[in-house]
Amino acid sequence: MRLLNIVVIGALVMAAAYVYRIKFEATVQAGQLTKLRSDIRRERDEIAALRAEWAKLDSPSRIEGLAKRHLPLKQIDVTQYDRLDNLPERPVQLVPDNIEDPIGAIIERTDESTGSIPQGAR
Repeated sequence: MRLLNIVVIGALVMAAAYVYRIKFEATVQAGQLTKLRSDIRRERDEIAALRAEWAKLDSPSRIEGLAKRHLPLKQIDVTQYDRLDNLPERPVQLVPDNIEDPIGAIIERTDESTGSIPQGAR
């Protein structure tokens, strides 16, 4: 009978130690959870502050003031017109329309025009 009492007391001590360990782990995890929640709250506050700063920096009135201060722009008159003769010429068409590989044709054309690689060396 004494041996049975010692075994039961040992089992109770081990169960108490196991319960204490579980309680300690739960306390540690609760502390980590509290820290994570405070980190999340701080990050959300920082995001809100950055969004407010972005809205301030992105406001059209601020951008207009910066453009007036730093860019040498002039007001456009509604009646400003120019003749079609003053338009620049169309750029030279590098690739004809009926070519299957337009990029290859551009590369070949630029190689010829630069003269960096002689024709015989290819």
